[in-house]
Amino acid sequence: MKKQQRHSAIKQIIAENTITTQSELALALRKTGFRTTQATLSRDMKEIGIAWVYTPTGARYMLSPEQEEERLTSLIGMEIEHIEANETTVIVKTLPGRAQGVAEIIDRMKFLSVMATIAGDNTILILPRSTKKISETIGDIKQALTHAHGS
Repeated sequence: MKKQQRHSAIKQIIAENTITTQSELALALRKTGFRTTQATLSRDMKEIGIAWVYTPTGARYMLSPEQEEERLTSLIGMEIEHIEANETTVIVKTLPGRAQGVAEIIDRMKFLSVMATIAGDNTILILPRSTKKISETIGDIKQALTHAHGS
């Protein structure tokens, strides 16, 4: 259990901070109550899927794109209450105050069937690339939900 908690803390630190060295990560981890050796930290980073990524602001450690997508899809399933559609649009109902966060997750998943999302407080309007893509759009979102619940 401690390893799982440490992995969770590492993911959170990497997601919320610019970390450029393992020493910085170890220090941040220590501040959250986890003391670890460099070898353990290196092994943890490999298991989690943390990659050295070059960004416009410089190189840093980040969750690999696959890990980030997995993290996002695990969140989406907890936020959506139901999905409905008509001939032209898809509506996603979320928990109160969560529509904007879920819309951002849907946008980041870059579904080919989705042209745009517009979010209110608990409702997301999804505009498909084509009215012929309504069922594909619903399928993409439901597949993300199924994946989230399976994790």
